[in-house]
Amino acid sequence: MAFPHPDPVLIEAEIFTELPATLRRTGQRSYWAERNRRGAVVDSFIEGPSFDLVGNLWFVDIPFGRIFRASPHGDIEQVAEYDGQPNGLKIDAYGRIFIADFRNGIMQLSPDTGEVSSVLCDADTEGFKGCNDLHFGPDGALYFTDQGQTGLQDPSGRVYRWHQESGRLDCLIDKVPSPNGLVLDKAGHALYVAVTRANAVWRLPISDSGRVVKAGLFLQFSGGRAGPDGLALTEDGGVVVCQTGMGLVWVHDALGVPIAVVRSPRGLGTTNCAFGGPEGRSLFITESDTGTILRAELPVGGFPMASGWGA
Repeated sequence: MAFPHPDPVLIEAEIFTELPATLRRTGQRSYWAERNRRGAVVDSFIEGPSFDLVGNLWFVDIPFGRIFRASPHGDIEQVAEYDGQPNGLKIDAYGRIFIADFRNGIMQLSPDTGEVSSVLCDADTEGFKGCNDLHFGPDGALYFTDQGQTGLQDPSGRVYRWHQESGRLDCLIDKVPSPNGLVLDKAGHALYVAVTRANAVWRLPISDSGRVVKAGLFLQFSGGRAGPDGLALTEDGGVVVCQTGMGLVWVHDALGVPIAVVRSPRGLGTTNCAFGGPEGRSLFITESDTGTILRAELPVGGFPMASGWGA
């Protein structure tokens, strides 16, 4: 019997831009690399791409606590450097820039001054394990993952929802082996979460009362040195999954059927992605191992993020 779905289309990504030599910390040691790369020296490790209201692409450098901005033409400038480990970055509907910092919690960046300040450093005085990524819902609520060093040996990672105006902080789930990227579906009724160490993407339905109910496995992957990392949503309600450690980005339809796969021309560290471009069909991908941002043209566009640009 023939397989009921066609094979996904293979798309070769191209290089959009990369960190210039002047912005690489060549030969400089970092605490992050000592703990996460077994002492190997890295000149950068970029993640968290997100477009602002005028089409600039913002992204972070984890080991050296830096925030960068790339123009629509790919020119990169450093905007901030601070004592932290910025991991995820998202921009809300007002153009405010928020950072999920592994060491410090949720931070906010002033794009004009480069000042980075803390806005949520703990959960009722209990420290976070290590915040990883974040996503704004249609009502302005901030969803974020608290990953820390969780995994199959310690499946206690958490996903939070924070209402900034009221200060209400909800722990939606606290039994995840390494929660990473996350994105709501188009209706805002279910949250997709990349579960890196389980090599999977979970679907978390959210009831009218705001609770997660009937959490389930949406996608299962195999292989690689890590697993699913950053997520994005297509205009058709499909889920885009960066499979770091494989150098791939998978594009699925709303039912989870793979319709395309993007292959990196550089390293295997395809960690995060964001839709952009004039028609919203260009997918920009951070290839963290080489400090490169890739671009691929997809057969489907992205669902707009809170900033109104990119997905």
